[in-house]
Amino acid sequence: MARLRASLAAPALALVFGIVFGLGLSTAAPAADCRPDRVELRGSWGQTSFNVEIADDEAERAQGLMFRESLARGAGMLFVYPKPQRAAFWMKNTLIPLDIIFLDQTGRVIHVQANAIPGDLTPLPGGDNVFAVLEINGGLAARYGISIGTEMRHKVFSKTTPIWPC
Repeated sequence: MARLRASLAAPALALVFGIVFGLGLSTAAPAADCRPDRVELRGSWGQTSFNVEIADDEAERAQGLMFRESLARGAGMLFVYPKPQRAAFWMKNTLIPLDIIFLDQTGRVIHVQANAIPGDLTPLPGGDNVFAVLEINGGLAARYGISIGTEMRHKVFSKTTPIWPC
């Protein structure tokens, strides 16, 4: 029995030693593939992700998050255009404050409209060459550090050369 314990203890100790001291032994799960219902963002501030609904046709983009009374903190909506274009959003019939994050075709953030005011009809421009727009709860872009230059990963950016491929 003592011999069995010793023979089991040595490999277990080696595994713990390898994990602690970085000898290439790891129990960490491999990186997940891009999911259609999730975006990942990264920058010098770190990395975060959001579960998203996709709005990729004209009717879905027009509806957006209108009339919703809440949005989970880790959720958002990703608006995708067929090709890069000039884009502006407004908050008509939107009941919650939102951060509106404009991205180019590579997945790079090119503009952020922070804390858009519910119900405001003022156009909020994102600039030229907007391919996708992420809407999240107001204030989260600043809290996480999402700003111009932040990179996003999602399959919608795979049609060209994404800045952060899946």
